[in-house]
Amino acid sequence: MNNVMTINGYQAVINYDPEIQMFRGEFLGLNGGADFYARDVEGLQREGEISLKVFLEACAEDGVDPRKTFSGKFVLRIGPETHQAAAIAAAAHGMSLNQWAAEAIREATRA
Repeated sequence: MNNVMTINGYQAVINYDPEIQMFRGEFLGLNGGADFYARDVEGLQREGEISLKVFLEACAEDGVDPRKTFSGKFVLRIGPETHQAAAIAAAAHGMSLNQWAAEAIREATRA
């Protein structure tokens, strides 16, 4: 995936902030916020490791699971025309709309 860095098994999305001329990393899927800044990839790796360590230590102290849990359910809002087209595509593939959408998401998120 573009703009994603893995640090010690945790994924962070990386963006460039032109106002401060630095890259910003933000860990995903955590039960709280953990971000970091640097001017280059090596710095991102180093600062990310530090930020993650501090976050994990705080979670351990508070008895909190650091990873957010996901139910496997979410609401998706799309336009009626897209909904109709997706339902037709799902039926054409012999799938329910849920099965078809889940497969499309799996395909889109493969690294």
